[in-house]
Amino acid sequence: MMKKLALTTFLTKEIQKLRIAVIGDVMLDRYFWGEVKRISPEAPVPVTRIKDMKSTLGGAANVAANLAGLGCRVFMGGVTGDDDNRQILERIMKGAEIDCKGLVKSKNRRTITKLRVLGGSQQMLRLDFEEPGDLTDRETQTLDKWLQGLLAKGLDGIVVSDYAKGVCSAAFVQKVIALAKTKKIPVLVDPKGSDWKKYRGCDYITPNVKEMNEAVGENCPNEDGEIVRMARLAAKKFSIKNVVVTRSEKGMTLVNAKEVLHSPATAMEVFDVSGAGDTAAATLIAAVAGGLKVEDAVYMANRASGIVVAKVGTYPVHRGELLKDVLEEERREGRGYRTLSWEEIGELAATWRACGETIVFTNGCFDLLHVGHVTYLEKARSLGRHLIVGLNSDSSVSRLKGPTRPLTSEVDRARVLAALGCVDAVVLFEQDTPTELIKLIRPDILVKGGDYKANEVAGRQYAGRVEILNYEDGYSTTGLVEKVAKLAKEGKI
Repeated sequence: MMKKLALTTFLTKEIQKLRIAVIGDVMLDRYFWGEVKRISPEAPVPVTRIKDMKSTLGGAANVAANLAGLGCRVFMGGVTGDDDNRQILERIMKGAEIDCKGLVKSKNRRTITKLRVLGGSQQMLRLDFEEPGDLTDRETQTLDKWLQGLLAKGLDGIVVSDYAKGVCSAAFVQKVIALAKTKKIPVLVDPKGSDWKKYRGCDYITPNVKEMNEAVGENCPNEDGEIVRMARLAAKKFSIKNVVVTRSEKGMTLVNAKEVLHSPATAMEVFDVSGAGDTAAATLIAAVAGGLKVEDAVYMANRASGIVVAKVGTYPVHRGELLKDVLEEERREGRGYRTLSWEEIGELAATWRACGETIVFTNGCFDLLHVGHVTYLEKARSLGRHLIVGLNSDSSVSRLKGPTRPLTSEVDRARVLAALGCVDAVVLFEQDTPTELIKLIRPDILVKGGDYKANEVAGRQYAGRVEILNYEDGYSTTGLVEKVAKLAKEGKI
């Protein structure tokens, strides 16, 4: 059982101190989004009118993007071409604060690029631009020198992300593992192919079911007993300490010499499994490098994967999203609750905004939550994808409502609000108005209830637009208090 709030403490503070190196096959993922309304007269294929384009980090670079999104200090090692796509990669990495000094420029190959065309949310076409092949001696020596320099300065963990494009040769991977052992640094391998001899001696390996089957030369079903049996075979055959199998809708299973752990899948909706393995690998190495127990590390990696499969395209998890998810799960399991800090809500809002997801914000005291409040919040949530509630602190409520209020504490009010399915996040503010909080979040829609006019709403200048919603007639905290007082005075309660 997880220690109370161990993961939230780790995600809030410790994870940002970690230094992780990622070594492997770096790729650029390019997405062309469009709409399809007709079939080409030239051939029986759909005509896609492109409306938007996006470039993201793929392959080993997506592992690095996930680690950076989690707040780690990340160092990327690999090989690319000396071309325009290399420049795009560098620009994205610098924007994500990933150190890309370990990316070797090759004259013998192009930057690996995966181009996808999507009509709506459906992938229609994929084009791969790549030239797989072993690295030259000079390229391998350059990577080796880069890694040894990082080890001398101090690392907390290493990920080897193998996509079978040439960087992860047997000799080089074995040297990485040997160097890490001298420094007592954990190495996690995200494997490719059936030849696991080159991964011998690594601390963690994260195959999916297909890769697990290939490694042991069998074709077994995705069932608990068979997965455990195959993982034990592989662990013994290749001297691997921990085998963590990612099992799609069945979650993840960890097998080592002492224990077997099954962690069920957490995603409510699955839109795209692209990059989910990268997310699992990144989160697992961060948790292990940060000193979390192995069961906590697997649990956190599983929850992170559940977040990214609900997105379209290659998408790295972000610390704010994972922290919010873990907090909600701890609340559901009765292990405590706290609101998000301003820093955390700012990061979370920025993540949602970058994904093009509509953010709705409203605020209030919500003292003695009643049906009127719930109806109002449900209406607010229906306006967008995410609803953030700014909650007046106890001192703020007292200044606004008088010294006898609030009737319930800010922690209790926040927890009740967070339990509502329509509320995505709750954050406290001490001020009389939420203007500074709205300035930080910059919601697409600012919602206020009652008879306000849009030009009177505090913080409106920092929102996309203002919506005024009517309160439900016959419901108010004051009315409830007066009713209770009257019944008490009459001796009826």
